[in-house]
Amino acid sequence: MNQFGRLFRISILGESHGECVGILIDGCPSGLTLSTEDFKTDIDRRKPGAKGTTPRIEDDLPIIKTGLFNGKTTGAPLLILFDNKNIRSQDYEKKRDFPRPGHADFVANKKFGGYEDYRGGGHFSGRLTVSLVAAGVVAKKIIAEFNGNIHIQSTILEIGGEADQDKGLQKAIEAKDSIGGIVECSVKGLPVGLGEPFFDSLESSISHAVFAIPAIRGIEFGTGFAAARMFGSQHNDPIENMEGKTQTNHAGGIVGGISNGNEIVFRVAVKPTSSTPQNQYTLNWNSEKVEEFSVKGRHDLCIALRVPVILEAVTAIVLMDALLIEQKINRIF
Repeated sequence: MNQFGRLFRISILGESHGECVGILIDGCPSGLTLSTEDFKTDIDRRKPGAKGTTPRIEDDLPIIKTGLFNGKTTGAPLLILFDNKNIRSQDYEKKRDFPRPGHADFVANKKFGGYEDYRGGGHFSGRLTVSLVAAGVVAKKIIAEFNGNIHIQSTILEIGGEADQDKGLQKAIEAKDSIGGIVECSVKGLPVGLGEPFFDSLESSISHAVFAIPAIRGIEFGTGFAAARMFGSQHNDPIENMEGKTQTNHAGGIVGGISNGNEIVFRVAVKPTSSTPQNQYTLNWNSEKVEEFSVKGRHDLCIALRVPVILEAVTAIVLMDALLIEQKINRIF
């Protein structure tokens, strides 16, 4: 449901136009130095403001409600909240008759019997990813104190099929439409042995968390789908030494569901923003007829622009959990 993780466990909460959004983190070791300043860099990376992002800008100042005493984590659950202030709910009241194509409006209404908060997508909104980023900040800090050589980084590879981001965005601007992209994440310095075979493989856990990011449509590790067009002799990664270093990295750093000590590499496909200014024909569930419709409000031209820091965050959450399960991290600093 709204929880993820086994030993480093997070619970996400809030709605896009509700009072706040937030994250409850259970399993954070005690004794970790933590302040609101620790969140600034990654929270700012997620914020809109750049070309192609929504004009809705929130302060996004983390409010740490529990689990912190005298600047140190206590070992009790950490509750971190973010106030919603810059909201315009009337944009959604005007178009309530239409479940927006590509959004969760229709399925949420059916699943929750019409009691869902539909404003701005409610609990399904990308607004909640600020909470994932906050949990990622905590996970990253713990991992860095455990092993400063572990480094997680995400980069945008393509926007609208173009390696040049501005060129890809310009295609959407000229079409007066939204556009998608591809984002890559890599993890360097991870020890051998994280992950379990089959259902709790490291790829399974990462994929599970990645698909909690709204707009993700696909994921591939290493050579990914290109492996289907290779010979086994081409795809295999010859091992070079006792540390497990391989000559190539077609596996993307994970074999048998377990980290093999090489760089973990995976890519995600991000769909175009569902809220597009283009006129569309879709169901009016009051008239029960298909009618012309367009989405009004403030939306990202390209969601992929804001995905890198969120992708790093969910990856850090998964790795933190895996490190605790493997007992690589002591629960007390």
